[in-house]
Amino acid sequence: MVYKYLSFSIAITFISFIVGMAVNAILKKTKFYNNGLSDFSFIRSEKLNKWFGVGIVKWTVKNTPFKFFNQKLKLSNKIEKTDLHKLREEMTNSEIEHLIGFVFVTIFALVKFNKTEWLFGLTIMIVNILMNLNPSLLQQQNKRRIDKLIKKL
Repeated sequence: MVYKYLSFSIAITFISFIVGMAVNAILKKTKFYNNGLSDFSFIRSEKLNKWFGVGIVKWTVKNTPFKFFNQKLKLSNKIEKTDLHKLREEMTNSEIEHLIGFVFVTIFALVKFNKTEWLFGLTIMIVNILMNLNPSLLQQQNKRRIDKLIKKL
């Protein structure tokens, strides 16, 4: 039974990636995106990021096949300010797509909680946190680091 819950959770999370990309493409055309959403940082605390396991996700992305997913999020050895701005923009896209995906999957978990299917809802949320929330938090953390580099240049 847990296998069924886990397989559904992983499937709906992968679907959420597509939903995140589609909704983000629409949001990019709005003033709200450029005036606030692109600079939005909902967890600024490094301690809280660590508690959520962002360091583990960072290691996983660097050392597993996940590193091949978004090739636009790489920095060349020669750093230029324009490259940093482009990288930051790509990170913002990825971050917002994951956040949209997180909200999308959370709706499924809330439905399961509402039906008192606690284990199913909990499984969905654990997978959702690992595959949507943590990558989004990692992008926010990296954006803060890039902002510091941009200020130095």
